[in-house]
Amino acid sequence: MNRRTLYLDPAPGESRGVVMLEGQPERLLIVRADDPPAQTLGARSIARVRRIDRSLASAFVDLGEGPEAILPLAGAAKTLAEGAAIEVEVVVEARRGKGAVARVLGPAEGPPRLLAPGPSLRERFTAFAPGQAVVEGPEARAAADAAEDAALAIEHRLPGGGSIAIEPTRALTAVDVDLGAAGGDARQAARRTNLAAIGQAARLLRLKSLGGLIVFDLIGASHDGAALTTALRAAFESDQPGVAIGPVSRFGVLQLTVPRRARPVAEILCEADAAASATTTALRLLRGLEREGRADGGARLIGRCAPAASDAARPYISDLADRLGPRFEIRADPSLMRDQFEITTR
Repeated sequence: MNRRTLYLDPAPGESRGVVMLEGQPERLLIVRADDPPAQTLGARSIARVRRIDRSLASAFVDLGEGPEAILPLAGAAKTLAEGAAIEVEVVVEARRGKGAVARVLGPAEGPPRLLAPGPSLRERFTAFAPGQAVVEGPEARAAADAAEDAALAIEHRLPGGGSIAIEPTRALTAVDVDLGAAGGDARQAARRTNLAAIGQAARLLRLKSLGGLIVFDLIGASHDGAALTTALRAAFESDQPGVAIGPVSRFGVLQLTVPRRARPVAEILCEADAAASATTTALRLLRGLEREGRADGGARLIGRCAPAASDAARPYISDLADRLGPRFEIRADPSLMRDQFEITTR
């Protein structure tokens, strides 16, 4: 039996693909209408080498749109010179404060420009469950909304008790394991919770699209290193290749590295203050208007949101009008916060 199910929500201005693992969200892929194609995972472009920093073993290249990408100076890239035109592929999407990472495919000619976009959202997320039917409609929208909530949460309950808190920083992502109230043998309870935490954290890190250095603060001491390593290998198998697992320290800290690939979900949805961005609020408002419009085919809809969100909604209004017709209005309301909106009918 296939353990994974797939949901696709093509909404105004944004499409979201959700992979569910045994009924829990495992991956959330978000594609927005204004995403720069050259910056997306798998995109191939002609790039221009702008700067080479030998001390960092990196080159910085212009992709033709969006921020410069980083090109590690390894293999054939070691011989690059500033000003060279090369064909590259994006292998890690940009994240806050850091550009995309690209790899060299070969020499090229001409100005920076996109040659081929990366795989579509449908191609990307169906690859996680080949042959599985894709569910769309209201059920998919509910799955995507729930996946967003889970991706943005910090604390997550564990089956059987206990919890984990997942918090990314600039340097690493910390996973704090908490036993909670436990009865019976405390040592056995700690072991069970630690093993459960590894499995759940692996799923949630994929959902949040977090990689790099991952640090687990485990419960207790005198850990069974072999059992933890076996659990880690199984839990992170679908993140291979590139996962590296370290030993448990005497302080009960376990470290591993997981390859970065897609942009973290929280960075897509939120500003640095962790509140929803104006664009995210605008797209949520448009989905709400679509939902209300389909529920009441004759209603005139009014959406209110902060001025920044109202401005962010403008590029996507025509998409919603194609679905509902011109029976909705979006009004800027300075009394609302950036992440708030209201919908009324008349």
